Amino acid sequence: MSDGVVVVGSGPNGLAAAVTFARAGVPVTVLEEQGTAGGGARTLDLGLAPGVVHDICSAVHPMAAASPFFRGLDLASLGVELLTPDVSYAQPLPGGRAGIAHRSLSATVACLGADGPAWERLLGELARRWDRLVELGLGDLQRVPGDVHPRDLPLLTRLALGVLEQGTPAWGARFRGDVAPALLSGVATHAIAPLPSVPAAAVALVLAALAHSPGGWAVPRGGSGALTEALIRDLERHGGTLVTGHPVRTRADLPPARAYVFATPPGVVAQVLGDELPARVRRRLMGFRHGNAAAKVDLVLSGPIPWTVPDVGRAGTVHVGGTRAETATAERDVAAGRHAARPVCLVSDPAVSDPGREVGGLRPLWAYAHVPAGSDVDVTEAVIRQIERFAPGFRDVVVAARCVPAARMSGHNAALVDGDILGGALTIPRLLSGPARYRDPYATGAPNVLLCSSSTPPGPGVHGLGGLYAARRVLRLLGADAG
Repeated sequence: MSDGVVVVGSGPNGLAAAVTFARAGVPVTVLEEQGTAGGGARTLDLGLAPGVVHDICSAVHPMAAASPFFRGLDLASLGVELLTPDVSYAQPLPGGRAGIAHRSLSATVACLGADGPAWERLLGELARRWDRLVELGLGDLQRVPGDVHPRDLPLLTRLALGVLEQGTPAWGARFRGDVAPALLSGVATHAIAPLPSVPAAAVALVLAALAHSPGGWAVPRGGSGALTEALIRDLERHGGTLVTGHPVRTRADLPPARAYVFATPPGVVAQVLGDELPARVRRRLMGFRHGNAAAKVDLVLSGPIPWTVPDVGRAGTVHVGGTRAETATAERDVAAGRHAARPVCLVSDPAVSDPGREVGGLRPLWAYAHVPAGSDVDVTEAVIRQIERFAPGFRDVVVAARCVPAARMSGHNAALVDGDILGGALTIPRLLSGPARYRDPYATGAPNVLLCSSSTPPGPGVHGLGGLYAARRVLRLLGADAG
């Protein structure tokens, strides 16, 4: 048996685990099924226009700027430049109106008029203490509440009360107008869950707070692939190895190692290890509940989107869903297995923050539309119609487009089962106990085999923390074995 560790999957969590091993002096090999590494953090030329590259899955990275893992790596020293737009996100509304979330909390409060003070009361403390919010909210669940200090109680109380308010029918009590509620609901749609709901509210408050943090909702210069390239450079600099084009479907596909870390869907672990797992655990992993889905639309534009409200065009991310009521209706349709007449669309024009993404007058546009899991529908026209509602003439700047329906998303990333981009339905049990429902949420029931994908705490996002936490556990195991 090798003295090293094998990591299966080269998404952000898998590479984070591998970098952690390599920096600790442990031999590590990463096995990746695809021909290119990165999973949800890749930037590729899709052939839609010469020189124009697209982010394959994620495009905007609030978590990368805030993640203790990435902050510990010092991304700048690895050649990554995170660009932070002055407007983190926007929500266009009918009637030529829009909600604008500036990176500056005070500027956002001023724009929201009568609802500005309510926005400040909801998010101000969370935004000011964003670093502690991340430490507590994105931890590995093994040390809390032991690490909670008395000075954290106001922060945690504010978060808990905010989640209970915005995650229940009481969500309409805080605001007087319709702009602030719509603006917050747009962020909540990152959970791809019915609104209101507790998981969606938690996602909304954390991401909205990070939008007002120094790092904001960052975009890596050159695309998300810059993060992957940096991790690979660091891995190889410390002696680690990456092997692409190496699928792992059976035990025979795994080389000998002292430990294995899977940055994959839970079902892959059950498929590969089979009878090595306790029967009840195998059933749990195979029956892991995946969530609702997104279909991806990549477009090439001949110019900026002609938003009716020009400030929307300054945003790194635009949530296209209309009012809070319209957004909630669309998300309920998806949860019920129906295609919404006006689907929620997440849209990002990376050239807003990174002008170098425009080549020869053409620029990429990244878009997701929320759809039922496993949908095989091409949503290109639905996305164009939704954007046109708030940007008349948008169709005229579309030069090329392609759709990857939810049913085909796993073709370029096996983790996106039926278009589930979140690694499973966001439920409290999943976030507390992990797929196998052990006290250790990274455990699989097999000795020296751990799971570190976004199906484990702290959940989805390009933050690398699942990989970091799983790797630390393996290092402790190896240290005990060695000693």
